[in-house]
Order: sequence, then structure tokens, then C-alpha cells
Amino acid sequence: MTAALEISNLQAWYGESHILHNVNLRVDKGEVVTLLGRNGAGRTTTLRAIMGLTGARSGSIKVNGVESIGLPTHRIAHLGIGYCPEERGIFSSLSTEENLMLPPQLAGLDAGMPVAEIYEMFPNLLERKNSQGTRLSGGEQQMLAVARILRTGARLLLLDEISEGLAPVIVQGLARMITTLKAKGYTIVMVEQNFRFAAPLADRFYVVEHGQIVETFASSELSAKMPVLTELLGV
Repeated sequence: MTAALEISNLQAWYGESHILHNVNLRVDKGEVVTLLGRNGAGRTTTLRAIMGLTGARSGSIKVNGVESIGLPTHRIAHLGIGYCPEERGIFSSLSTEENLMLPPQLAGLDAGMPVAEIYEMFPNLLERKNSQGTRLSGGEQQMLAVARILRTGARLLLLDEISEGLAPVIVQGLARMITTLKAKGYTIVMVEQNFRFAAPLADRFYVVEHGQIVETFASSELSAKMPVLTELLGV
């Protein structure tokens, strides 16, 4: 079966700084995969490299079997990838619904999630649909950032630290969202510092250190890997 995402020997740079060194990972369709690691390990750079947002890249990044390493970012998005960066990128002068309706349906992809279905998944956004972006809580802004991607038709979601700095009740809501999206057949790659949030959601884990993958294991191996994770991450 063709992988949703297959990365081989990925190298990435910011200017003269060589950040990623021979990164190899595979994500099958419908999987939730989490990249674990300390801050500065290269996890966010991995997501940015997939989207073509770093400097020079080399190696191979295949999205549903299509090589994307030489493509510009807008062409990569049209392969069906949605990237939710840590900074969220909500437009403060627009209402919740205007933010939601901003991205276009990506040509050549299946129809994005209908707005009614998005509001069913995120009832907070329905309640706040006429509120300006700046008036949303951090959790509501995070929900909006993800909801905006779902409208485009993207089925492979790259989520960077979506639980960071949010209240536990909001984090629980985001966990339900991940579970719902997985049940709908979405493929999700998460960068997470919050191990307790990520652990029950992911099918598989990759541990990144110094721009390299140093461990990979399935959720069924999690308890056996805890000593290693404690050493690598301070879990």
C-alpha cells in the first residue's frame, strides 16, 4: 500500500545551519504518528521541510507516492497536506467564520469538510462565529486553525504543538478531535511536547534528537520503551 507520507534520507538547512540529517520515516494512511523530542531537536523543522518552508532540502519526500522534494510550497499543499504551525496564523481583523472561509478548496482534491460538520465537531466555533479572531481564547484559536485546514480537502494533517499552553479541558477537546479525525480516515503527524496528550492518541512514535530519528516504536511497545523515553525526553 502506498504510504500517505514517506521520507527518505531527508537533509534540511536554514542558511548555513544543517538541521536535519538523514531523516527516514513513513506514515500510512489513517495513522496518527507523533514526533517526540526535546525543544530544538528538529521536530518542527521536519514538518516545515515537508512543506518546503526550510532553506535547502535534499533526499526524498513522497506524498501519496508523489515526489515533492522539488516542488514549491503551494504545489505541495495541493497534494493534500494541511500544515497547522505553532503560531496558528489567525487573522485578528476577521471574524471566526471569515477566518474559516478564507482558504480555498484545493483543486484536484476531494471536497473539504462541510462547514456544518466542522461546527458540529467544534461547537465553540459556532458560538463564536461572529467574534473577531483576537477575541477567541487560545484554545478556540487552535480549533479554528485546524478547522480552517479541514475545509481545503487536505487529508494529511501536520499539527505542531497544538496542545501547548492550553487548559486541560481544552486539551481534552483536542484529543477528542484527533480521535474523530482518525475515525474519518485522516492521516495525522503531530509534534508534541505534551507526552500525556500524545501517548494515548498515536499509533506510532518517532523520537528526534539532534536532527536525526533515534527511536521508532508502536503504541503497543510504549510501556517497554518508557526507560528509554525517560532518558531521552525526561518524561
